[in-house]
Amino acid sequence: MLRIITRRLLLSIPLLFIVSAITFVLAYFVPGDPALTLLGANATSDQYEALRQALNLDQPLYQQYLTYLHGVLTGDLGRSIFTNQPVSEMIATRLPVTLSLIIVATLVSAAIGILFGVYSATRGSASRAVVDVASLVGSALPNFWVGLVLISVFAVSLAWFPATGYVPFTDSASGWAASLTLPVVALAIGGIALIAKITRDSMLSTLRLDYIRTLRASGIGSRSIVWKHALRNAGLSVATVTGLTLISFIAGSVLIENVFVLPGLGNAVVMATNQHDIPVVQGIALVFTIIVIIVNLIVDIAYGVLNPKVRSE
Repeated sequence: MLRIITRRLLLSIPLLFIVSAITFVLAYFVPGDPALTLLGANATSDQYEALRQALNLDQPLYQQYLTYLHGVLTGDLGRSIFTNQPVSEMIATRLPVTLSLIIVATLVSAAIGILFGVYSATRGSASRAVVDVASLVGSALPNFWVGLVLISVFAVSLAWFPATGYVPFTDSASGWAASLTLPVVALAIGGIALIAKITRDSMLSTLRLDYIRTLRASGIGSRSIVWKHALRNAGLSVATVTGLTLISFIAGSVLIENVFVLPGLGNAVVMATNQHDIPVVQGIALVFTIIVIIVNLIVDIAYGVLNPKVRSE
């Protein structure tokens, strides 16, 4: 197990460099000029060139990237071009919002999806058909559209939840839960459907295995067979799809945070991209990459817990 984690961490190092380089190049070619945006159309050419030099925008692209990379390696993610706020400080302020959204959405998706999957696997074909239909519908519905519908019904018409905004957990636990309810539901619908389908299919395959028939013949109760033995065997597939679901929620959070006006990293990266604020885009992309690496590590550890053979490799 330790070798697997070490190998994963070593492979993550070049991944961080590759992602940062690709993000830097893509952000550089986004239409717009920070200097022109900051000064406006009425600035003189001398003012414009002076600001470009101050922001190092007059340097070649590779030199700008090397300067940025040197800063990252020394613990400095730079400053926002528009607010002059340290990028690390901005990320530290907004990261809890994004983590709250994607972690809670993942937990909700896993809990409900596993329950639905196990239920449909142990019931008749009608319940399996329901899961198939729900999986197709959940995958097809855009989460931002679901978010808009939820706002219209539960925030505007019924006034049960706030339509926008975020309340930190440290300020009010109930306010935090209320502010995240609609965003989490909008983000989690697709994940619930996918995890339910994968759990159902894995459980059906497991329940047909010989050792399950042996357990039944030995008088083991059905509940113990399903929840203690079969679900553990199917857990590898469930752990994989849960990890992939969390990673997909990182991209989904960008849309959801803008729909519900949540002050998270997704909201910040959209504004930074529109403003051509490359240090902010780079910093957020780096954080998202680290989250993906951590999720993959957690999935690898889950493999070791669920399958002893993995621990011995």
